[in-house]
Amino acid sequence: MISYAVSILTFVSLATLLGFALNVQWGQAGMINFGLAGFYAVGAYTAALLSKANVDPIAATAAAIIATAIVSGLVSLATLKLREDYLAITTLAFSEGVRLVLMNEVWLTGGTDGIRDIPRPFIDLVGGDRYETAFLGACFVLILVVYVILERIIRSPFGRVLRAIREDDVVAATLGKNVLAFRVKAFAIGGAVIGLAGALHAFYFTYIDPSEFVGVVTVYAFMAVIVGGKGANRGLLIGACTVMVLLEGTRFLKDLVPAMAAHQAASLRLVLIGLGLILILIFRPGGLSREYRLRVAGQLHDPSSRA
Repeated sequence: MISYAVSILTFVSLATLLGFALNVQWGQAGMINFGLAGFYAVGAYTAALLSKANVDPIAATAAAIIATAIVSGLVSLATLKLREDYLAITTLAFSEGVRLVLMNEVWLTGGTDGIRDIPRPFIDLVGGDRYETAFLGACFVLILVVYVILERIIRSPFGRVLRAIREDDVVAATLGKNVLAFRVKAFAIGGAVIGLAGALHAFYFTYIDPSEFVGVVTVYAFMAVIVGGKGANRGLLIGACTVMVLLEGTRFLKDLVPAMAAHQAASLRLVLIGLGLILILIFRPGGLSREYRLRVAGQLHDPSSRA
């Protein structure tokens, strides 16, 4: 039971990192990323290939972060010639392109067989028995670090410009802001966090293949952001846990109702997941938390109140 709980919390950690990335790109900058799974695969495969080549795990993780950030920035340049709405289609096409490359470039990615026996970082120091617990602890530390960094970005002038661009990019450009540059930076920052999550995914499972990086990964990330509150990193921590509880908790329906057939339990599970999300959106349409807003100290005096 403890091992299962550790696994679930590790999944929550990966979902939280993906949610953080999506919060920067979509929640703050208003750039829809429907191809998150493709960027996730770039990070995972970069870390896995370098680790298999005996590269230091820290260096492999750093390379995954940098590679995914660069790829994300390049993909976001599509907004130079297209309206930002079309970025959603561009990212979706990118994700599908990545999946096809992973399946067909057998010499590099192993094709549909994937990459096996990915070395786990520092397993000799920790030991096999306690490794998953230690890995979960490392995930928590990384989540805290990413959270602090992103909160600093959100509360900075850079973050305020991103929200201004999200609300009305024409007005932001009129005020002298380079809209394209800010969008590319925001997408690259989100890509860096996705790259970190991808590296952790590869190291934890020690095996990856193209079937792991499909659209459902993107759906889970959007669910976590919407439930937690668009643009609110603090709410995302709760949102990711809520989504995983809905997804994993409903797996035990067959045990609770033994008379129910397996296919009936699977159908009911989807109904309960959808119902849970609908109820959350009805009673908390803005999510479980609100995004950060700059507050002015004190109150402005009402001129009409003066004598």
